[in-house]
Amino acid sequence: MIVRTLSILECTTLLAMHRLAHLACAKNGQPYVVPIYYAYADSHLYAFSMVGKKVEWMRANPRVCIQVNEWGKGREWKSVVVDGRYEELPDRIGHEAVRDHAWSLLSKHFDWWEPGGLKPVIPQLSDHLPHVFYRILVDQMSGREAKETK
Repeated sequence: MIVRTLSILECTTLLAMHRLAHLACAKNGQPYVVPIYYAYADSHLYAFSMVGKKVEWMRANPRVCIQVNEWGKGREWKSVVVDGRYEELPDRIGHEAVRDHAWSLLSKHFDWWEPGGLKPVIPQLSDHLPHVFYRILVDQMSGREAKETK
């Protein structure tokens, strides 16, 4: 088995190819890890969620970590870890363009909303909706790959 470091280009390619990641956040010294669906573009991971533990914790501490992996044949794998910052994309004046951008990226996949638990409705039916669009700004990333030796 050979393990090598992935280039930044290889890391971004892996992020762009996949939709499922593990998000780690922390509050009061306690870590919390959950799977999320995401879309990667312009150095951000865009996602959607209902308000709950994950969103509450990221609001309290915006420093997060994302891990994406890809399994190959046998024991082969690739993994990318992103350190980043949570940014909520509220539904109010001044945030329309970035929120629409998140919607357009995520909605390219027919089931993008399922992990959030409730599909948003267009047009909005009220000023207060129970879902949150957010993005993670990539501060730094690194990746590794394990390959079988011949």
